[in-house]
Amino acid sequence: MKRVKNSYVTLLTNIDYLPGVQALARSLTMCRSKWPLIVLAVDDLAAQPELAALDCTVRAVAPLPLSEGFRARHTRKAQHLRAPFTKGNKPQFHDPLHNFSKLRLWELEQFNKVVFLDADALVIRNIDHLFELDEFTAAPNLYETMSDLDRMNSGVFIAEPNRQTFDAMLAALDRPDVFWERTDQTFLQTFFPKWRPLSYVYNTLQYVWFNLPHLWHWDRIHVIHYQYEKPWEQNNPKRERLAPLIDAWWHVMQHGRLPDKLYAPPKAAVSQP
Repeated sequence: MKRVKNSYVTLLTNIDYLPGVQALARSLTMCRSKWPLIVLAVDDLAAQPELAALDCTVRAVAPLPLSEGFRARHTRKAQHLRAPFTKGNKPQFHDPLHNFSKLRLWELEQFNKVVFLDADALVIRNIDHLFELDEFTAAPNLYETMSDLDRMNSGVFIAEPNRQTFDAMLAALDRPDVFWERTDQTFLQTFFPKWRPLSYVYNTLQYVWFNLPHLWHWDRIHVIHYQYEKPWEQNNPKRERLAPLIDAWWHVMQHGRLPDKLYAPPKAAVSQP
C-alpha cells in the first residue's frame, strides 16, 4: 500500500461528544492546517448530519473485539470504583470503555503518520510540524504539579499506522484479569515504555489555568485540552473558574476564530477541589 499522506485523527464514540468534534474541526481550519482530519465514528455515529457539514472525512469503525470480562472490568462504574477520579468531574456521558477504540487509528495504513487529538481538544496555533516527529511521541499529563510531566496523556500523540502494531496491541490489551487504571492512557504508556514527551504547550490541560497559572501563555500554547468537565456541558461545575477558556471554546465553535480578547489567569490562583 502506498503511504504518502498524513492526517489528523479524532474519535467519536458518543453523540454527546459531537460538539467537541465540531469545534476541533473548526479549530484546525482556523489554524490553516495543511493536513485533513479523519473522524473515527463508532457504530452509526458516522451518519450524523453535523459531521457531513465539517471539513473532514468520517470513517465508521466497529468497537474493539474485547472479551466480556474485559468489558465488565472497564465499565464506568467498575472503573470509577477501582480507580476513582478525584481531581475533577467526568461528565455522565463519559464511558471509559469507549476510550480503547482510538487504537483503531493504527489500522489507517494509507497514512505515513497521524496526529491524534481527543475530541475535547482545541487547536489554537498551527501544529502541522508535529508530523515531523516519530512514533511514539505523546503529551504529558501536566495539570497539578510539575511531577505530572513524567506521566503520559493520550489526548495528543503521534503514531505510525501499522496493522502489525494494531494486532500486537490487541494481544497485549485484553489479557485475563488485566485492568487499565486510566484505560487507553495507561495502556499506551505501558505499550510504549520509551515514549517521547511533547512540550505541555501541545496539550495544555485546562486545569493548568488555576493550578499552574504561571505556565499559561497564550502566545505559546498550541492545543487546549478540556479534560474532566467539557465546555459544552450544561451546568458545568467549573464554569466560574474556567470562564475565559470556556468562552474561547464557544467562540471558535460559533465563529471559527478565537475571541479578540484573551485574558490571563489570576496570578493568585489556588487549587481547589
